[in-house]
Amino acid sequence: MSTTPNTAASDHAAASQRPSCKVSASPHDAPASPAGKRPAPPCTLVIFGAGGDLTRRLLTPALYNLAVDGLLDNAMKIVGVNHGERETSEWREDLHKSLQQFAADKASTFHAGTLDDKAWDWVAQRLEYMAGEFETDDTFTKLKQKLDATPGGNVIFYLAVSARFFKPIVEHLGKAGLLKEGGDGSGFRRLVIEKPFGTDLASARDLNAHVLSYAKESQVYRIDHFLGKETVQSILAVRFANALFEPMWRREYIDSVQITAAETIGVEGRGKFYEQTGAFRDMLPNHLFQLLGMVAMEPPNSFDPEAVRDKKAEVFDAIQPLTPNDVVFGQYEKGPAGVGYREEPDVSPGSTTETYAAARVFVENWRWAGVPFYLRTGKRLAARRTEISVQLKPVPFRLFRDTPVDALTPNVLTLRIDPAHGTSFDFNVKTPGPVMQVGAVQSSFDYGDFFAERANVGYETLLYDCMLGDETLFQRADSIETSWCAVDDVLHPRAGGALPVHGYAAGSEGPAQADALLARDGRAWRPLKREAVQKK
Repeated sequence: MSTTPNTAASDHAAASQRPSCKVSASPHDAPASPAGKRPAPPCTLVIFGAGGDLTRRLLTPALYNLAVDGLLDNAMKIVGVNHGERETSEWREDLHKSLQQFAADKASTFHAGTLDDKAWDWVAQRLEYMAGEFETDDTFTKLKQKLDATPGGNVIFYLAVSARFFKPIVEHLGKAGLLKEGGDGSGFRRLVIEKPFGTDLASARDLNAHVLSYAKESQVYRIDHFLGKETVQSILAVRFANALFEPMWRREYIDSVQITAAETIGVEGRGKFYEQTGAFRDMLPNHLFQLLGMVAMEPPNSFDPEAVRDKKAEVFDAIQPLTPNDVVFGQYEKGPAGVGYREEPDVSPGSTTETYAAARVFVENWRWAGVPFYLRTGKRLAARRTEISVQLKPVPFRLFRDTPVDALTPNVLTLRIDPAHGTSFDFNVKTPGPVMQVGAVQSSFDYGDFFAERANVGYETLLYDCMLGDETLFQRADSIETSWCAVDDVLHPRAGGALPVHGYAAGSEGPAQADALLARDGRAWRPLKREAVQKK
C-alpha cells in the first residue's frame, strides 16, 4: 500500500538513483510525481498474454494512470509476449484504440473521458512486442537476450494468461535463469500471478510447490485485484484510524457481518471459463475471503507488509472449515433480466454449474467467536453491489415497551465498495412530535462529495507496490492454502454428493434457499435493490 517504506522499497529507491538510460526528449518525460510520492524504480515489465483481455482492459489503463501521476521511471520498458507475429506499432495502436473506447464509456471501469496524449505517448514509446509461445525454450532464450541488454536488471514478469500456462512459464523462466536476482542486491526479479491460484487445496499446494521450486516467496506476488480498490484499502483506515469503531469491532457488540459481491451481468461470453470454475471457486476463497480478512484481522503493529499479512493469515487460519450445510448454490434461469445460464453461449444445456453462492462462515478466535459472516456472490442479480455490512447487536427493548414502537431498526455500518464508494450507518432517532416514537434514519458519506473522482481500475496501486517491493496487498503461499483448506469439504464433499444447485430468476435477489440459510439463524439478507438515501 506504500504507506510505510520497507527495507526492500528503500533499496529500490536507492537503485533508482543509479545512472540509467533516460529518455531525454521533453515531450516524453514523465509528469512530476505527486507531493510525498516517489516514482517507482526503473524496471522492465514483461507481460505474458500481451494480446489478452486483461492487458487491454486493466493493465494498460493502470499503466496509463500511473504515467499521468508521474509514478513511473523514465527508464521503464514494457515488453509484451504473445502468440503470433505482429509489429510493435500494431500492438501499440490496438491498445490505444481500446484505451480510447474504455475512456469514453461511462459504464467502463476506466472512464477517464479524454485521454492525455502526452501520457499515452510516454507509455506507447516504451511498449515493445515480442512473438513467442509460452511453452517453448526459444521464447525464453530470446527474452533473456532482450533483458540482458536492459540497464539496471529490474524485471517484473506478469502472467496475464490462462492458469494452465502458470506452471510452464514459471518453469521456463527458472530454467533460463531469468528469475535469478543479482547477488549484490541490485536488480530484482518478481513474478506476478493472477487468480485462480489453484482450483482446490491439492492444486494450490501443487502450484505453490512448483513456483517456489524456481523462485523465492519474496519474489512471488499473487495478485487479487479486489485489494487494489481504494475503498477496500480504506477498510483499514476506517477501522484503525477512528476511535469510534475499533472498540466495538468485536463479538460483544457485533451481531453479524454480511459481505456481498452482486452483479447484474451474466457470464458475458465467458461460458467456457465459467463452466470449469463456477461462482464459488471464482469468488469465495479469494475475493470474499480477502474482504473478510480485512474486516476481521487484528490490528497490526505497523503497515509493514509482513505485519499486515501475518494478521490476515491468522484470520484465515481461524476460519472454521465450511460444510455443505453452510453453503447454498444457485443458477440463474430465464427472468426479467434475460435468458437463463443454460441458454448462454458455450454452456451445456444440462449444466449444474453455480452462478450464485452463499455461505455462512465462522472465525473461531477471541474477537469473533460466535459471530456469523454471511458471504454471497452471484450473476444476474437485482442490483450491482459490492459492500460489507456490519450489524450491531440489538439494544434491550424494555425502555420502549410502553411506547408506540414495534421494533428498533438494527444499527448497521455499511462499507460501500462498488459501484458507489462510501459508508453509511443506520440508526434510530426520535421522530418529531409530542409522543416518544422512534424512526430509522441513515447517515452517509460518499467519496465523491469529498474527493475528486478519478478513473481507477484497481491495478494501479498493485502494479506500483510490486515495483516498490511492497507485498502488503498480495497473498502469501500459506494464506492461499489455508483459504482453500477452509472450503475443501464443500468442493469435495465426503458424503451426500455434490451440492444441489437451486434456480433463481435472472434479475432477482437470488435463490430462496439462500434466504433460508439466514432465516434459520433468525436473520435476513440486506436487500440488494433498495432506495438510495435522499440528500437534503
